[in-house]
Amino acid sequence: MKSRKRKQLQSQIDPNKTTTDNAEPYPDHPLPTPQDCQAVMDSLFSLHGFPPEFAKYRCQRLKSISPDLTTKISPPPINVGSQDAVKSQTSVEHEHEESVLDGLVKTVLSQNTTEVNSQRAFASLRAAFPTWDDVLAAEPKSIENAIRCGGLAPTKASCIKNILSCLLEKKGKLCLEYLRDLSVDEIKVELSHFKGIGPKTVACVLMFHLQQDDFPVDTHVFEIAKAIGWVPATADRNKTYLHLNRRIPNELKFDLNCLLYTHGKCCSKCTKKGTNQKGRASSHDIAGVSFEIEYFCS
Repeated sequence: MKSRKRKQLQSQIDPNKTTTDNAEPYPDHPLPTPQDCQAVMDSLFSLHGFPPEFAKYRCQRLKSISPDLTTKISPPPINVGSQDAVKSQTSVEHEHEESVLDGLVKTVLSQNTTEVNSQRAFASLRAAFPTWDDVLAAEPKSIENAIRCGGLAPTKASCIKNILSCLLEKKGKLCLEYLRDLSVDEIKVELSHFKGIGPKTVACVLMFHLQQDDFPVDTHVFEIAKAIGWVPATADRNKTYLHLNRRIPNELKFDLNCLLYTHGKCCSKCTKKGTNQKGRASSHDIAGVSFEIEYFCS
């Protein structure tokens, strides 16, 4: 079973290399319009508030837009009454800014596991090996043991080791900060050179760690996009990524993506039922589609 999962992950993240091909996969599909995007974002925000786990990345984006801002940027409103929300609200201004390499490894560790497990795996890795040089010098089995709680440890350890080896060989140091000076297309080309790094991983690094206007499409975003008609029912995830990145306004991409992801975590079981099933509670007319928000959250 573990061998099969490793093969599935390998087939998912190896062949699907990121390209700079920006061709419109669904030129005759008119959705979403900018108005649709704004309406859905507003509705999901009223339902969930802004997800506290993404507040620090949002603050970094604001600072990248306005470099003169201090670290005391007010985070967006979040759900109140939650201890996690209160903790995020008060600590975001003191959050240490992650390096691009930190972000890439975190994203690799997040593949095919829960957010909690991937965070534990990253913390365990850094506890065992305080620097990336230490990780590079470590035996593969030691890396696997450090990240085992995140699942698929041999595959992910190999991927991380390869990233570090290639980076040291190409750049002479374990640092990806040079990507901040490149265009989006150049960043995609650079990251796609690493074995095991596919389009979704690249898009996450672009949006969260490089403050670029990109729109990752994970399972949650993909299922909801199909459910509300933003892509054809026959769409695949890679074409959905291309389509949504062309249709969604840059200024809405980050917040909308975070909200759709958060919404999807609440409704992953329901999206699998299909849009013809009846949901509960009242319906909301979102983006011209009779869309029952509570249906997806049940």
